[in-house]
Order: sequence, then structure tokens, then C-alpha cells
Amino acid sequence: MNRREFSKFIALAGLSPSLLRAQLPTTSSPFPAQPNFSVMLWTLEKLAAFDRCLEIVAEAGYQGVELVGEFHKWSSDEMQRVMARMRSLHMRFDMISGVKSGFADPNGTSALLAELAEQFKTAKALESPQVNLKSGPRIDSISPTAQHEACVENLKRAADLAAANDVQIVIEPIDVLESPTMYMTSVSEGFAIARAVASPHVRVLYDFYHEQRGAGNLIEKLEQNIDLVALVHIADVPGRHEPGTGEIDYRNIYRKLAQLKYDKFITMEFYPSEDAVATLKKARIEAIEAMKSMTLSS
Repeated sequence: MNRREFSKFIALAGLSPSLLRAQLPTTSSPFPAQPNFSVMLWTLEKLAAFDRCLEIVAEAGYQGVELVGEFHKWSSDEMQRVMARMRSLHMRFDMISGVKSGFADPNGTSALLAELAEQFKTAKALESPQVNLKSGPRIDSISPTAQHEACVENLKRAADLAAANDVQIVIEPIDVLESPTMYMTSVSEGFAIARAVASPHVRVLYDFYHEQRGAGNLIEKLEQNIDLVALVHIADVPGRHEPGTGEIDYRNIYRKLAQLKYDKFITMEFYPSEDAVATLKKARIEAIEAMKSMTLSS
């Protein structure tokens, strides 16, 4: 995409979601020509009912929605109704979470695979290409090395199951402040595990909020491991509000994503501090503009 075409895209970003979607190409193209943006829906659940939350995301111009288990209580009819609503809003579920079993327990393989098999069925029904997994708790009775090896072996088994179902697993570290007992608390361990698994069906979810709280040094780790990053989550620190409300320089992160030609979803996982539609729209446009600045300067 040249400078003139990208400027036209930026101008369109401020228009209504329906008009924006009508103007965008329908096929995917290398980032940053057509960035995809998503919202983790639990961040809006206190503001409105489920269907209204979907509408908020669509009105803000987003292409994707992520779930954390809302579907567990849905009947088949309800799932079909929700999918019809998503199609009417021209959105998709880009990732689902909700597996309770972790992958860091050497004795938990059977439970993990059984739960994953069911989750993959749901992913297919919701047309979601990705399923999220957390490590589960640290086990004090075994060494960190043994637990790392358990993660790798369990995820190799999970990767085979994911390949058979054409689904990608994204493993997500959770910072120690939020979950003091979690085994995998940094992307550094996540990247080491994913490299050892060596499967395209196991990648890392880089949540900048969690990593900033636990370790920092966000951009260097992103740059060194971009080949393993399949999804990024956005929220500022402290408070988990929109970019610009805290200490993370998201403009530089977006510029680095553009430089690295990141072509996956960028997911907002923050509590809007003001009107949800306006705040989400502003966050999306600011990301596009930051990536545009890198494109035009390179």
C-alpha cells in the first residue's frame, strides 16, 4: 500500500464501521496495510448485556471479538444465534479462552487433552482459529526444570491434537502480581517453551500489560521473538485502561509491530475509562496512525 492509499485508509477509519468495512479490501494483505483489531469482551461485560457489547465493538470499527468461556452455557441454538449476529455485524471470533486445565502439570496430560478436544469443537462451531491456554500453577514438589519439560511435552501432545483440528494454541503468561501461583509468568518462558515444542500450532500470546507488570523490557523481547508471536493484547499499566493512561509507550510498540510486519490480530483488553465506543475507536485509530508513521518513515 502506498502513501496515498494508506492516507485514504486512515481517513476512512474515522467513519462509521459499516462504511469502513465496505471500503476495505475483503482479502487479507501484509501488515500494516490492513491491520486487524479485536476486543476481549469481558472488559465490557459490566457495561452492557452480551449482544450490546458486540454492538459496541462493531460500532468502534473492530473486526474481531475474543471470549473467555461465555459459550460454556450456550445451547446449540444460542450458538447459532450468536454466530448469525456476528455475521450481521461483519465480525468474527478470533480467539477463545476457557480451558481450565493447565499444561505445566506432568500428571495432567489426559485432563488437558480431553478438555482441549471439547474446546476445539467449540472453536470450530464459533469459527475461531485460536484457543488460549494458561500454564496452570507452579508445583513446588518438582524442580522448575522438570516443570518446564512437562510444559513442552504436554504442548507437543496438544499440538498434534490442534493440528488434527486445524486450530492454533496460543499460550499466555500471567504476571505474578495477578497470579502469584502461576508457573508461566513471563513471555521469556513462553518463548522458550514454544521454541522447544517446535510446532506452528503452538505460539505465544504477548500481553504487554502482563509483561510490563512482571518484567518490562517489552520491545526487545518482541523484536527477538516475533516469529513466535501469534497474538498481542493491549492495556496500560497501572489500572488496565486504554493506552495513554499509564506508563507504557504504545506508540513505540505499534511502530515496532509495523516494522516487524506483524500481521495478526491486535486485541484491546482494557477497561474503557470513558465512553466505550469512543474510547475503543480512539485506541484503534491511534494504533493505525502509529503504524502508518513507521511505514512512511521507512
